[in-house]
Amino acid sequence: MEALQYNSERTPLIIPEYGRHLHIMVDQMLETEDREERNKKAKAIIGVMGNLNPHLRDVPDFQHKLWDQLFIMSDFKLDVDCPYEKPIRELLEERPQPLTYPQNFPKYRFYGNNIKSMIDVARNWEEGEMKDALVYNIANHMKKCFLSWNKDTVDDEVIFNHLKELSEDLLKVNPEHLPLTDSSDFLKSKPKNGNGPKSNQMSKPKKTNRNNRKRY
Repeated sequence: MEALQYNSERTPLIIPEYGRHLHIMVDQMLETEDREERNKKAKAIIGVMGNLNPHLRDVPDFQHKLWDQLFIMSDFKLDVDCPYEKPIRELLEERPQPLTYPQNFPKYRFYGNNIKSMIDVARNWEEGEMKDALVYNIANHMKKCFLSWNKDTVDDEVIFNHLKELSEDLLKVNPEHLPLTDSSDFLKSKPKNGNGPKSNQMSKPKKTNRNNRKRY
């Protein structure tokens, strides 16, 4: 009888999803000296790997993925005629760049960071109709954001002062585009989209005339 082997004593699996038997097949393929025989075994192993996802087995992109995984399980030591470019160890082990999270703390948080980014972009635009349209839309969106924080109302002059402050006195809405959208247009309900307030009136049950019931 063979002695029992514990997984803790075995070689760690590179891709555990394929199991130990498939990794043993890869190791046996690496020991094959004849290149033609090694190519046959590689294609056979790719077929076994594809059987785990038969609906994707013949998809070209999925075939590319299987070959990449075969090279990875062989620790990039495999030398066969692959229909795709051999993966590079350094490229796969390269760590992604850390994400840069915004660290700014705006004074008027209800406007959000996107508004501040739009204002910074508009400051660098050349004077003209495009810039005037952009500044007007920024101010209009600021009014909408303000009303989402304060459901009452807001005067346009308040929005203009905030725009002036956030842009360091570099942006101003063209008077020809005034006034901004009325507050009531932002606050009105939209029942067609299902976002409006639900009616408080309960639906009344239909009255039935018992005298007109059919008798059998």
